[in-house]
Amino acid sequence: MRFPTAQAPYLAPVNSVNRIMLEVLVALIPGLAALVWQFGPGVLVQCMIALLAAQLGEAAMLSLRRRPIAPALRDYSAALTAVLLAVSLPPLAPWWLTAFGALFAIVIGKHLYGGLGYNPFNPAMVGYAVLLISFPQHMTAWLPPKELSGSALSFADAWNAIFTRTLPSDMTFDALTMATPLDTIKTQLGLNRLLDEIQAGGLFAGIGGRGWQWVNFGFLLGGLWMLKRGIIGWQIPVGFLGALFGISLIFFLIDPAVYPTPLFQCFSGAAMLGAFFIATDPVTASTTPRGRLIYGASIGLLVFVIRSWGGYPDGVAFAVLLLNLAAPTIDHYTRPRVYGHPK
Repeated sequence: MRFPTAQAPYLAPVNSVNRIMLEVLVALIPGLAALVWQFGPGVLVQCMIALLAAQLGEAAMLSLRRRPIAPALRDYSAALTAVLLAVSLPPLAPWWLTAFGALFAIVIGKHLYGGLGYNPFNPAMVGYAVLLISFPQHMTAWLPPKELSGSALSFADAWNAIFTRTLPSDMTFDALTMATPLDTIKTQLGLNRLLDEIQAGGLFAGIGGRGWQWVNFGFLLGGLWMLKRGIIGWQIPVGFLGALFGISLIFFLIDPAVYPTPLFQCFSGAAMLGAFFIATDPVTASTTPRGRLIYGASIGLLVFVIRSWGGYPDGVAFAVLLLNLAAPTIDHYTRPRVYGHPK
């Protein structure tokens, strides 16, 4: 009796690009929810703009390259790039800035190098870095978190602010925006600012700045879920956060009047987003086990250096892009020994 047999391979792959990208998007939900809670529905509008621009850019580039469009749009890679960029932008950034950043990330950061799997730099961080350098005024206009303001703009107000640059008659952009905790640390007395935060909102508020600590806890929760699911490895997040915490502790103990606490460094700005969602990009990060630890630790050290002595309050994007350059070299010198060959 003959039995029908399938052709090789006989084991269906467990992971696929679209499944992994979709799970990363799901893991972003706690951090995204915390951003919306603290900074209002403008965050969702930015995500919508970035998603539309990224998908249009992806379709246009695939058409120019004579590649099939539908399968690429269904792999969620452009969508993930768009959301990572959008959550990094101020909630009331003008629509054209978000659209330009998303298009630049897809067209220049991704397809210029050959598309998915060939880009040497994280596309979302390429778009973010270009926006930060080109439009610093718009990129630093953050709203005060809900813990400080006590209220947030409605969806209609956020929509009008983003698309028409108009606000309710009793508001202005200059009065509505404020410096982030990292901005304040960089421009004022660091420890005094932290003490003010602790006195106003309790010790928990002083961890990463009032409101920002919830955002970072949200991304930490999503990152831990990805670790449990096996979507990312532990080496890069542990190396990133361990190095950032360690170097921050050393300088805090040396001069606590100037350098904020290690917990503040790890729960402010884009630390958790960078450690779990950006630095772990499988295309642009190091791939060897030891290399991932070195790669993550180097990013953490660079983040501290840029935050402390650089020209920008948060250095995650620049640190990741610089280490993207170094990833092939790190992999070359940390290759594990092949079985049966000498070291």
